[in-house]
Amino acid sequence: MRGCRPLKAIDTSAITREIMTHTLILTGDINLLGIEDPAIPFRRVADRLGSADVVFGNLECCLYEPPRRRSIMADDISGQEGLYAPPASGIALQQAGYDGVGNANNQNYGSEAIMASNARLDQLGIAHVGTGENRHAARAPVIIERDGLRCGFLQRTSQYWPNNHEAGEAFAGVAALKAYTAYQPPYFKTGGVPPNRPGMPATVVTWTDPQYLEQYKNEISTLKTQTDIVVASHHWGYAEEILQYQREIAHAAIDAGADIVMGHGPHFPLALEVYRDRPIYYGLGMFCFVHSNKKQHAGWTGMTANLSVENKALARAAFSLVRQNEHKEIVIRSVRDEPEAVANIVRMSERFGTRIETQGDEGVFWQR
Repeated sequence: MRGCRPLKAIDTSAITREIMTHTLILTGDINLLGIEDPAIPFRRVADRLGSADVVFGNLECCLYEPPRRRSIMADDISGQEGLYAPPASGIALQQAGYDGVGNANNQNYGSEAIMASNARLDQLGIAHVGTGENRHAARAPVIIERDGLRCGFLQRTSQYWPNNHEAGEAFAGVAALKAYTAYQPPYFKTGGVPPNRPGMPATVVTWTDPQYLEQYKNEISTLKTQTDIVVASHHWGYAEEILQYQREIAHAAIDAGADIVMGHGPHFPLALEVYRDRPIYYGLGMFCFVHSNKKQHAGWTGMTANLSVENKALARAAFSLVRQNEHKEIVIRSVRDEPEAVANIVRMSERFGTRIETQGDEGVFWQR
């Protein structure tokens, strides 16, 4: 009787494993003031946003109707201000496919306005992070789960009003990450000329409050144990310069476990950096801003952060550009069609050694 042929060993390394992919889109500042028809602002980007598994942005207004008529920029008796958009305009976020928003920023002001806005977001089924009825609630993260991927979000603002804006033990407000500013006299070694000339500009020095930063790092570390991807979102900055405190916060967040850092505040795209193999978007700029009382914001260009995740690990970091047309619609712009904006991003990112490659309509600056 002929013996049985032994089974052939299977080379498992030749078997292609199935790759589970997810995509995230992060957007910059969203201000819904001046939106008369919620169907208009995002209708030309709804398909792009809808194709992502998770969409998150910075909501720079309160969905709130004041009890008495005020100007669009509503000032309270303390001199602070908040941007109030009609609650009905929040439908635009829902129609665009936003899963969550951060609202710790300088324009979400006033306990009543903040809580009313959060209630409206709850009605719309949109998660929110960065404000709350007290300090604990404002600092709490939000976790968004899609097809087995758990994404955790935390948002802080270093831009906030000194009176009754930061959430306290018993009153509503924003989750703050305090930073300080000092003005250092010029020195011969750093200024290039002797410090004996009246009128020489001082060097601006910034740093983060160590207690606030340590607590934030602990919160990120805890959130990382509960999720696959952690996004640290920050409202910060001044003009195009990346200040010392911004880099300190971004690096500390990644050291603590954050996978992505997204910044917003200045209303234009800022530098990109890769730190410890993790992407930092220092400024996404605007995403929807029909009303602005500042002339320098006219004709603005914004940025979206486009992230790819493979098998629950970050695999690619890219960006696209956006503009707002004359019909108040947000339009995706290929990086090929915005050479001036891209050149500016490249220039600002050079200090961090960041290399940007054009792929399709995106700029890619990190890939696993």
